[in-house]
Amino acid sequence: MENNNGQKIIDLKKIFNTIWERRKTFYKVWAWTFVLSCIWIFPQPRYYVSSVALAPEMNGEDAGSLSSIASSFGFNIGGMTGQDAIYPELYPELFESPEFVVGLYSIQIQTKKKEGEETIKTDYYTYMRKYQKQNILKWPFNWVKKQITSLFEKDEPATASISGINPFMMNRKDYDLMTAVMSKISCAVDKKTSVITISVTDQDPLVSATMADSIKTHLQDFIIRYRTSKAKEDVAHYQQMRDSAEADYIKSMEAYSRYCDTHMNTTLQTFQSERDKLESDLDIKQNTLTAMETQLQTTKVKLQEKTPAFTTLKSATVPVKPAGPKRMIFVAMMLVLSSIVLSVWLTRKDIF
Repeated sequence: MENNNGQKIIDLKKIFNTIWERRKTFYKVWAWTFVLSCIWIFPQPRYYVSSVALAPEMNGEDAGSLSSIASSFGFNIGGMTGQDAIYPELYPELFESPEFVVGLYSIQIQTKKKEGEETIKTDYYTYMRKYQKQNILKWPFNWVKKQITSLFEKDEPATASISGINPFMMNRKDYDLMTAVMSKISCAVDKKTSVITISVTDQDPLVSATMADSIKTHLQDFIIRYRTSKAKEDVAHYQQMRDSAEADYIKSMEAYSRYCDTHMNTTLQTFQSERDKLESDLDIKQNTLTAMETQLQTTKVKLQEKTPAFTTLKSATVPVKPAGPKRMIFVAMMLVLSSIVLSVWLTRKDIF
């Protein structure tokens, strides 16, 4: 309708009257929505969520720097000022790396013992492939999807063993499995405190807690390998040089001792010169060995300093209650949504 100024307005009273007159339609729609929502949501497998929280070691030299000041205001510029290419804000990106995800397949898991069910003990790869429950209503859709996909792509079997998976080149089934694993694990980093929170969602509570704790260890090992890779190369290099210097020193010492033993009663100047030459060479070899030993110990100390430490703020625990699906909330939301859609449809002429 229009007001005195010619502007179009919505008559709410008329809309309410229209809805009230068609209330029986709402009863029918609510009944169908309730039944269909229950049919869909109740076969949906329950899932559990377990999480751990870590606090990475912060360099003391950066404590008074601009990055620490900026972090107090919610900003983090450590990636620009630090020497590490992988800083905490990039850890979530690491969880999307095929190499990182495939590295989780060999983790040994065990399901929680339930009445009437056998406990499953296997690796995570086999568990994800063979022991995942699905909503029975999804089977027809999955079958149709499989048939359509097979028309355009060659149906290759999944890799039989973990060692045969190539993260660089995977077939369709291995890629879908990797995507499913990525959807179950998540990593969040607090920009102010750099606290790392790792969460794992799974249909079994014990598997959820086991994977959360194992992924924490897997992440720590990855960061330690990255942070200490250069220091380990230095240790290996100086270890090799030290061993070589020791071999040269032993060889020189044996030559000097052998020469002295065979010329014990000789007083010729030629003997004195040769002995002095061998003794000088022995001193050089000894000094070189001492220097390499000192350098080796120094690099070992640097390796220890480069090894990062992580403080576990929250350990993984087996969840008692499922995190979802929220069945009653889902049904209620569907009822609300159907009410809104039906109301708009019945009063579309009055509104538009």
